[in-house]
Amino acid sequence: MAFYLYLILAFFGGIPAGMGMGGGTVTIPLLVLVGGVPQKIAQSANLFSFLPMSIGALKKHAQSGLLVTEGIGGIILPALLFSALGSIVVAYLPNEILGKAFGLFLIVLGVFTLKSALKNS
Repeated sequence: MAFYLYLILAFFGGIPAGMGMGGGTVTIPLLVLVGGVPQKIAQSANLFSFLPMSIGALKKHAQSGLLVTEGIGGIILPALLFSALGSIVVAYLPNEILGKAFGLFLIVLGVFTLKSALKNS
């Protein structure tokens, strides 16, 4: 039965991820709140699933002419460096702190998104 629950959760998390819209902001809360998965496992599953989904999304965006590559060279090295640093830090954090930090991130992201939407309307 758990397999079907995770399959449904993956479906609802995979759609925004496939569109390049940050599927982790949907997948991680679904896994934690609905699936009962610990925070670290949910984030690990999200990172693992990101690899094949990002390849497919990148290919589709490139075919559609929606890929902007200007200035990408200056962000690749810092992104790789801070991703590695973040994974080391997360390995030592308890699930509770990681969950609260992710919740705070979602709140801040929501506030910025709301401000941007109100500004553009």
